Amino acid sequence: MATGGLKYQYARLNIAEKLIAINVLVFILSKLIPVLFGASEIALFSWFELPSDGLRFLGKPWTIFTYSFFHVGLGHIFWNMLLLYFFGRTFLNLFGPQRFIAVYFLGVIAGGLLYMLGYNVFPTLLDTSAVLIGASAGVTAILIFVCSYIPNQEVRIIFFNVKLWQLGVFVILKDVLTLSMGQNVGGMLAHLGGALLGYVYARQLLNGKDIGEGFSTMLTSLGNFFKPGSKAPLKTVHRRDTVKRTSKNVNYDKEVHQRKIDAILDKISTSGYESLSKAEKDFLFKAGKED
Repeated sequence: MATGGLKYQYARLNIAEKLIAINVLVFILSKLIPVLFGASEIALFSWFELPSDGLRFLGKPWTIFTYSFFHVGLGHIFWNMLLLYFFGRTFLNLFGPQRFIAVYFLGVIAGGLLYMLGYNVFPTLLDTSAVLIGASAGVTAILIFVCSYIPNQEVRIIFFNVKLWQLGVFVILKDVLTLSMGQNVGGMLAHLGGALLGYVYARQLLNGKDIGEGFSTMLTSLGNFFKPGSKAPLKTVHRRDTVKRTSKNVNYDKEVHQRKIDAILDKISTSGYESLSKAEKDFLFKAGKED
């Protein structure tokens, strides 16, 4: 396929799919470069992996982001990208790409910070040198955000349905249990950091506060690398319960319009997105495009 065709196909992807494509490309290159150019994979990773030592991190501050684009093996990247695809799709049914970027990369940062904190605070880890790679913190942030924002939405897992809040609790308990057994300590700390960020972000958003608005604006202003494709679903539509209306001449039609949006979002939070009628979905979609 010509370069122009690839660019066109990439431009049509939503933000979650673009992240998956980038992660897969980086994974392939990280395996090919050592083979084709004789470079050590360890030496290559050393430029991008997040060190546990604070002084080493100060010499490579960019690693708080870049560690999330590298993976150890096929199983590592496969499960991360699979979860990112399914929960990213659910996320983008409700919000636009800027908020997705904010939750994902704030989760990456939170996971990285908790990882470094753990290795510099907990006595059993103080004399241990480690490095962190993988998208798990960002993926977990997206997963827990979705599970916290629409907790009563049901999803099908093999032969039975579970509510998202139950899935979220299972994921966190699994990570805590793995951590308690001393397995993949750094990775589990990063997971929990991402999970904490996703939960706090969702709860604050339900209260009308977007804690990552400035961060997402800053990231998207750096370039159009993550520019949303033409088929991206809903743009941001969120509750505005706490917005103060100081004007005495509030437009009545806008009030009615916003109340209808809030009622639909309440229904999503209680019964899940699939409980909406076609008319409600169409209304929410149009409202997102007008926001």
